[in-house]
Amino acid sequence: MAKPKVAFVCQSCGSTYAKWSGQCVSCKSWNTLVEEVLHRPPSGGSHALSPSKALSFDEITTVDNEARLSTSLSEFDRVLGGGLFPGSLILLGGEPGIGKSTLLLQTTLGMNPKKVLYVSGEESAPQIKNRADRILEGSLATNHGRLLTETWVEQIVATAVKENPDFLIVDSIQTLQSEALDSPPGSVSQVRESASMLLKFAKESGTPVLLIGHITKDGQLAGPKVLEHMVDVVLQFEGDRNHVFRILRAQKNRFGPASEIGIFEMNQQGLHPVHDPSGALFSEHALELSGTSHGIVMEGIRPLVLETQALVSSAVYGTPQRSATGFDLRRLNMLLAVLEKRCGFSLGSKDVFLNLTGGIRIEDPALDLAIMAAILSSAEDQPIGGKTAFSGEVGLTGEIRPVNRIESRINEAEKLGFKTLFLPSYNLKGLNVQQYSIALKGIDRIGQLYHQLFSP
Repeated sequence: MAKPKVAFVCQSCGSTYAKWSGQCVSCKSWNTLVEEVLHRPPSGGSHALSPSKALSFDEITTVDNEARLSTSLSEFDRVLGGGLFPGSLILLGGEPGIGKSTLLLQTTLGMNPKKVLYVSGEESAPQIKNRADRILEGSLATNHGRLLTETWVEQIVATAVKENPDFLIVDSIQTLQSEALDSPPGSVSQVRESASMLLKFAKESGTPVLLIGHITKDGQLAGPKVLEHMVDVVLQFEGDRNHVFRILRAQKNRFGPASEIGIFEMNQQGLHPVHDPSGALFSEHALELSGTSHGIVMEGIRPLVLETQALVSSAVYGTPQRSATGFDLRRLNMLLAVLEKRCGFSLGSKDVFLNLTGGIRIEDPALDLAIMAAILSSAEDQPIGGKTAFSGEVGLTGEIRPVNRIESRINEAEKLGFKTLFLPSYNLKGLNVQQYSIALKGIDRIGQLYHQLFSP
């Protein structure tokens, strides 16, 4: 078979060169030349492209949610928007050792009687078999999953065409290489070419394809940025290895909400969906301690109750320390500045430490009110009480800004037995307060929070 024509193309200006060099002569940029395929000889295989035909909108048939393929993991289906969409290309990223391979192996083993082809370029077949035995406790006799250890993408596509699986999993995209390129596996050109061939297979066959992707030290998906544009769904698997909880977060989803999350618990038998995350993350203390509060946040359409812990102490060294676990440190500094400017608290000479229990990371600004309550409680060394919750965004002027889905937040707090909920006054407009058994206290300024919590 004739070898495809390749060239080195500058990613900045598009200039083409016959061989690689460190600097582009046209735009003077360094390390921007990437090997690309210019022309690929036509293939006579079964997965060759058919002649293109333009269709009118009346000729196109849509796919409803009933055609989605369930993964047998409810939290996984929730994040995907109801299951695997036919012909979709999904990219799953996460830190090493967080449980990406375990999650997808569980998906493979749990989708009977559907046929799943699991392709591994990182682990040997005995390693995967040992993990599968541990997950299913040795009951693999009736499983319809198929395993392939291969790194050449042409061989993977040919095997997938032959096996005709209902679902294809590739672990990982950075280990694949194409015969069309001479660059090593994991390079920008190899990742892009391999993803392009798998995308072509997914769209032509209607088979959902899921790719595992490595991440860089900055937490970004390794490889070209165009990889995230090529795929239909981008999932991020995150969590702290010192905690049992893992979060599957959708960053891009063409077939469902892009703000949904799924929560899993890691144990010896693998990952198990957490159907009541608030109950798992929420803890009631026998002793009421200062510096703790409970905030109600939204992740997608799901309300969560999180315990917030804050510690305010005198700075031992000259420069006060600021530390936040699970929360944006820059936003913490902003909230501390608001407390000092609008409430008169002198926190410039204090160490402030913040921790969100459970090892998860939250970006919902409605957690601001709970964080400020925890900081005030620690600074005054007075407990708030375990039956009080908070939900509200704090602005730079000290005002309490309204939050969305307030009914869902109130219902979640009421379900978990809270007696009082502090929320923005604006959210009380048009709300039937009498239908709730929980006391709703609306506030407009951050100063009102301090007076209602700690004033005699």
